[in-house]
Amino acid sequence: MQKMLGFIRRACQEFMLIESGDKIAVGVSGGKDSVVLLAGLAKMRRFAEFDYDLHAITLDPCFNKTPGDFSPVKALCDALQIPFTLIKTDIAEIVFDIRKESNPCSLCAKMRRGALHDAAKALGCNKIALGHNNDDVIETFVMNLFREGRIGCFAPKTYLSRKDLIMIRPLVFAPEQQVVSCCKRNGFNVVKSSCPADKASERQNIKVFLQKMEQGDKGFKQRIFGALRKGNVNGWGY
Repeated sequence: MQKMLGFIRRACQEFMLIESGDKIAVGVSGGKDSVVLLAGLAKMRRFAEFDYDLHAITLDPCFNKTPGDFSPVKALCDALQIPFTLIKTDIAEIVFDIRKESNPCSLCAKMRRGALHDAAKALGCNKIALGHNNDDVIETFVMNLFREGRIGCFAPKTYLSRKDLIMIRPLVFAPEQQVVSCCKRNGFNVVKSSCPADKASERQNIKVFLQKMEQGDKGFKQRIFGALRKGNVNGWGY
């Protein structure tokens, strides 16, 4: 966890993600990234030079019209003494049964964001923390380039004017493999995704492509990340 705390602290310092008095809603899907992020932010409070509050929020899409089992998330929140809110939604039914989306990930992500924003505001939070790791940054950048023909990526810190919320991503310097290792070493229980589109998305194709390139050319992914930072794409500059 010490190495993960280093990644989180670096992101907070470089992009000024957290300030004293912040009340941060942490979006926790139950996957490795969000679980490690929640634990990391909880532990960082012990030595951070600023005081902040955390509130974990889990959105249940209810895949196959069945509520998910998020008891591991609840148990972690209890252990960390962090308030936990579970919200059941009809997102899966709308995306897969009613709309029958050919590209379900896009609509699902949009609806989840909206529900998370509303929940954060209702709880009096001023910031939302998401668990995007360093690989997610690189994959998004490459996906936008390959699929849309544009230079762009999500930002490490974004102001959402419609909701008066700030979105932060404290794990953006943490490589995915480091997150996986942290999760295993600390014995964190994760919630396996039951999404029908899991591992069958465009993002997964990009992930596989980048893994193959990295295997044949060590440092390939970090050079892409370096280019994104040197170009100051979407606020990623040094």
